[in-house]
Amino acid sequence: LASKAGSAGTTSKPPFPELDFRSGARVEELNKLIQEFTKHDQREYDDQRALEIHTAKDFIFSMLGMVQKLDQKLPVANEYLLLSGGVREGVVDIDLDELNVYARGTDYDMDFTLLVPALKLHDRNQPVTLDMRHSALCHSWLSLRLFDEGTISKWKDCCTIVDHINGATNYFFSPTKVADWFYDSISIVLSEIQKKPQRGMPKVEKVEKNGTIISIILGVGSSRMLYDIVPVVSFKGWPAVAQSWLMENHFWDGKITEEEVISGFYLVPACSYKGKKDNEWRLSFARSEVQLKKCISSSLMQAYQACKAIIIKLLSRPKAISPYHLRSMMLWACDRLPASYLAQEDYAAHFLLGLIDDLQHCLVNKMCPNYFIPQCNMLEHLSEETVMLHARKLSSVRSDPAEHLRTAIEHVKAANRLTLELQRRGSTTSIPSPQSDGGDTNQPDDRLAKKLQQLVTENPGKSISVFINPDDVTRPHFRIDDKFF
Repeated sequence: LASKAGSAGTTSKPPFPELDFRSGARVEELNKLIQEFTKHDQREYDDQRALEIHTAKDFIFSMLGMVQKLDQKLPVANEYLLLSGGVREGVVDIDLDELNVYARGTDYDMDFTLLVPALKLHDRNQPVTLDMRHSALCHSWLSLRLFDEGTISKWKDCCTIVDHINGATNYFFSPTKVADWFYDSISIVLSEIQKKPQRGMPKVEKVEKNGTIISIILGVGSSRMLYDIVPVVSFKGWPAVAQSWLMENHFWDGKITEEEVISGFYLVPACSYKGKKDNEWRLSFARSEVQLKKCISSSLMQAYQACKAIIIKLLSRPKAISPYHLRSMMLWACDRLPASYLAQEDYAAHFLLGLIDDLQHCLVNKMCPNYFIPQCNMLEHLSEETVMLHARKLSSVRSDPAEHLRTAIEHVKAANRLTLELQRRGSTTSIPSPQSDGGDTNQPDDRLAKKLQQLVTENPGKSISVFINPDDVTRPHFRIDDKFF
């Protein structure tokens, strides 16, 4: 009887709250903190802000159209990839140690990365074979022998020249020289534009060359927008070096087609640790990553964004871990874990703790495989001292994740307060509202602003492809996944 009474008494007690074994944090509290972070991190855009985003985008595309007309180097009808989030947010795999530090709220309110093809190889139906004899894994040199004489003539001043014994001359497309040319050309165009300012034109607040990318901050109305512009080489198809990855089972199987995943890739101007900066490009699968993000659950994405905010602050010195490493780990986790588990809406806390554990594991073992080319270890070059320093910092996060989440929330709230304060002061140039001039002349802008707002709110975290013809910058050319607008 005593035994029965004891067991009956046990069942009448409320269930013990779920705790994280390592830190003792309540999982329910961590979930609430992640939700709060997400609420402050993902802001609503009204019509005016949407119009400001559109105005900045049009200004950037018009500027690039003028760059093309300077010396006809850029393709006439180009295809850009516009990604939400700047390079510092890890949207592409580019080293952060050469970049100036910009802070949301202090320097900008919204950030984007724009991949601009300087060269395109779009007529290939077979796996693309690159010249990797001189490079580390995941990197390549690019010989202009793949292109016609006209292209070689246009770009030879942006190449390093190698003379062979047989007398032949080989021109290797140089990422550093291309970036120098791009920065100089953009500076010339912006100087011309600013000589004849037009009503409603964005104010160019900053133009800086950060390594091989060009960072532009525009003031539009009450918004400041950072554009990280990256000159790239664009390929249709898939690189031969990543062919074996397609043979494996992946979390996106059956959700999106292989054709969507392998539609194209890029070379971005980034060098390996021991590579030759003037010659070496890094393979980028940004186009594929846009597709894969469609298959990642919202709770995992929330955990990823919160984890990213924590590590950007914590692991900034010395520069060793970038948000792109965390993104790769998330993709590996999607392959490793059951889809039904990752789809749980109230598991964001579990996912956050798991991402921290994964990152610490990668540091301790100095091993982070590239998702598309697993034989490439993205942490191989780090010293033992650096990885252990960061692993110890992560250990402090793992011991008190709630406190670090609260700090991340305070940071994003402070950034938002700075943005609101700037809006109240109206310190940047204002653009007219769609209704300010009366009549119907501005109605297309109004409709486009509403359309853009709709695209932003309906596609949180997604990347947008933009097609632009420099001779016709009046029409929108948005593509989100396979939908055109």
